[in-house]
Amino acid sequence: MHKPMQTRTVDLIYFNAGGGHRASALALQQGIARAGLPWQVRLVNLTEVLDPQGTLRKYTFSPEDYYNARLARGLTLGLRHELKLLQGALRLLHPSLLKILKLHWLRTEPDLVVSLIPNFNRALYDSLTATLPGVPYVTLLTDLADFPPHFWMEPGQDQHFICGSPRAVRQALEAGCEADKVHATSGMIIRPDFYQTPVGFDRDHRLRALGFDPRRPVGVVMFGGHGSRSMMTLAERLPDVQLLLMCGHNARLAARLRALPATAPRAVMGFTPAVAEVMRLGDFFIGKPGPGSLSEALHLGLPVIVTRNAWTMPQERYNTDWVRDNGFGLVLPSFRAIGAELPAFLADLPACRARVATYSNRAVFEVPRVLDAILRRADQDGLRLPARLGKRLAEPGR
Repeated sequence: MHKPMQTRTVDLIYFNAGGGHRASALALQQGIARAGLPWQVRLVNLTEVLDPQGTLRKYTFSPEDYYNARLARGLTLGLRHELKLLQGALRLLHPSLLKILKLHWLRTEPDLVVSLIPNFNRALYDSLTATLPGVPYVTLLTDLADFPPHFWMEPGQDQHFICGSPRAVRQALEAGCEADKVHATSGMIIRPDFYQTPVGFDRDHRLRALGFDPRRPVGVVMFGGHGSRSMMTLAERLPDVQLLLMCGHNARLAARLRALPATAPRAVMGFTPAVAEVMRLGDFFIGKPGPGSLSEALHLGLPVIVTRNAWTMPQERYNTDWVRDNGFGLVLPSFRAIGAELPAFLADLPACRARVATYSNRAVFEVPRVLDAILRRADQDGLRLPARLGKRLAEPGR
């Protein structure tokens, strides 16, 4: 990397839609710090910017509530249609969003804006370029691919895209983005602690402490911070398989799982921030096909078992193709079929682990270098205007 530039203010835009966007923002913040870049990194929750008093959430909806309700209840049937309704509402609200966001940019004056969220990039980009001309705008996809139209990529925007898969790179180019503003990384951003095995980590010892037999495969089951009803299905259908079930904040689910009979050792865990350490205990992973959990599991060498059906989030369906095409695991129509499918999967587990081992994801270390280059390019091109001039240009009548 070149010699670090002077201190800059970098805004990472996220919201708490399922937790993945915030997790990616936190991981990137840590990656920037580890890169030694002298930046002031600000985590900006878009919901708090657009609706600081909670009025919109009280009378209509918020992006976080919209997604979280469906994630918690598993009600994603018809989500494609609902997503179109959301995007239609955002088009109607576009003038109001621009007004709020312009005031935000004038007040905060970032040197670089990085969006880690879908659907809102038209309003974010248009407001930034109208208010602070020349400040670079970057969309960092936290999905393996776009779900067009108007999800991650908007046509006609002179911005940068950071893409974690060849598919996303092709989509950005097909959307008309200039090739030198499409930046490929080796995968999705995950936290730096996934790259550091704890000193003195003894997997066999820890497994025995939990009651497991280290000579037999252990499956790590995880469905986000609040678990899923699917975990009951898995536990009921796999009584003779060693499972480490991570329930997050869902104490009720944990209690129900502990009450189920099993012939193989089983451990049920509540919330823990040490997700990487727990996942290191497994031989394979079972969960939803979210880009974050898949990337974490694969980085730690765990083949994955996921489902694809009508309940799968539309933007996550490509992930199942990616898993299947690369031979990284098993894609089922339902977890009800796992009892019949698992024996063949376990028989092929060594070969599958060998395929997974070929996947090297260094995105959390690559993205800071990309952002550094974008800021340097903006400085060299002289495109960024002084904040006061940007404010004058944004004044009504100009």
